[in-house]
Amino acid sequence: MDASDSAILSIDGLTRVFGELKAVDGVNLSVSRGEVFGLLGRNGAGKTTLIRMLTTLLPPTAGTATVAGLDIVRDAARVRHAIGYVPQSLSADGELTGYENLLVFARLFDIPSRLRQARIHDGLALMGLEDAADKLVSGYSGGMIRRLEIARSLLHRPQVLYLDEPTVGLDPVARDTVWEHIRRLQASFGTTLFLTTHYLDEAEHLCDRIAILRRGRIVTCGTLASLRQAYGDAAASLDQIFAHFTEDDSEGNGAYRETARTRQTSQRLG
Repeated sequence: MDASDSAILSIDGLTRVFGELKAVDGVNLSVSRGEVFGLLGRNGAGKTTLIRMLTTLLPPTAGTATVAGLDIVRDAARVRHAIGYVPQSLSADGELTGYENLLVFARLFDIPSRLRQARIHDGLALMGLEDAADKLVSGYSGGMIRRLEIARSLLHRPQVLYLDEPTVGLDPVARDTVWEHIRRLQASFGTTLFLTTHYLDEAEHLCDRIAILRRGRIVTCGTLASLRQAYGDAAASLDQIFAHFTEDDSEGNGAYRETARTRQTSQRLG
């Protein structure tokens, strides 16, 4: 997919500074409508900071970004209605049922009452949660919680869905189930997906294009084939490419795999 055609997300020089730290440093990106775009980087590279700016949760220090032509600063309220966001941290209420979680969100987003029941039913069906709709979320498995959070984020029919580590801490079967339903939603709505992941095999098999972030800067971006060309090996794995473009001892404590494993075990979805 050519990112220059029908861009839904445009980022120009986006920067965020915290004191002496430049967490995101002049990022430029263009993401096409309907694309699955992956953002990779070691812990501390600036991925979450970038997503927080794109979702209007954090104002940029400099630069601009637009979603469907809407500026993330000037048009923040309208941007929030054009996007969905599934954060790493738990966002579903365990004291409510799956249905009630979706109903609360539908009301918060002012989805017309005549549409709510159909949207909630469609969301539960799309994520394979119809049989669990009336059960408390506190009794859901990790994969079910993730699917509920994705269903909730889709109720207002966003044009772009941000997924921050959508399968972290899940076992392989649950991961596959989550991605099966994500593929189904994209087929149904043509939603643009912007995701971060520590599972490089996910990015390799799911993303149309991938950007690698290092110390707040995009160091390479493209299809897997173009990343292999930049790396200089047409048969290279994404693991090899990632290690090459992010090699920097000052950016992390220990190997990437060790950091990923530590993070996985600390997540509430395990």
